[in-house]
Amino acid sequence: MVLDPSFTASYLVAFMMGLISSMHCIGMCGSIIGTLTLSLSPEIRNNKARLLPFVFNYNFGRITSYTLAGALVGIIEPLITLPLGEMQGHRILQLLSAAIMAGAGLYIAGWFPRFAYIEKAGIYFWKIIEPYGRKLIPVKNRTHAYFFGMVWGWLPCGLVYAALTLAVTAGSISTSALTMLAFGLGTLPAVMGVGIMTGILTRLSRMQHFKQGIGLFMLALAVLAALPWLNPMAFTTHLSNH
Repeated sequence: MVLDPSFTASYLVAFMMGLISSMHCIGMCGSIIGTLTLSLSPEIRNNKARLLPFVFNYNFGRITSYTLAGALVGIIEPLITLPLGEMQGHRILQLLSAAIMAGAGLYIAGWFPRFAYIEKAGIYFWKIIEPYGRKLIPVKNRTHAYFFGMVWGWLPCGLVYAALTLAVTAGSISTSALTMLAFGLGTLPAVMGVGIMTGILTRLSRMQHFKQGIGLFMLALAVLAALPWLNPMAFTTHLSNH
């Protein structure tokens, strides 16, 4: 069995991106989950054991949308690389992905606020699907929570777009989708923690030194995305033939 280092790197880098970016974006994610929570009946809202499945289904829907977006960029990747040649085109995409990831890191650290303009790329699609999310409020059951999460998974977000630029370099539709799945799973601990550790997470997300630390870590991930063969998270397993 041989695992491609560039794939294992993209998979694990995406997970780390999700983990650290969700700590930065907890304010946005928290407000959306707040909308979900407030739309529930008081009997569910005030009982954490009954509330948790709704929050989980919301996040499951959100991660489903990330995975679908990963598959979509996996489909268009050959269309981008074909005119340039497969090897050269893939390398250009890799460096572009690293540059956008670096921009995201600088943005999180507060050193490049203009990176937020990248979110305008998805604003037109968001205007089309956002009304469907509003129709699901109030959320009446877990299925509604899942579809609510699917809609809000397409909310314009520069950090999600940074993850998508990594996914487009994964090499195939399935690996691109899996890269975005890894990103979504990385966001899960912080987002699921909203409502349980809200005060701690909110204080951390507002600390400038904490933001700068996350930004610098994102810059390190950008370097590893640009040079996947140096990534200690990439690994290859060989089985000898006899």
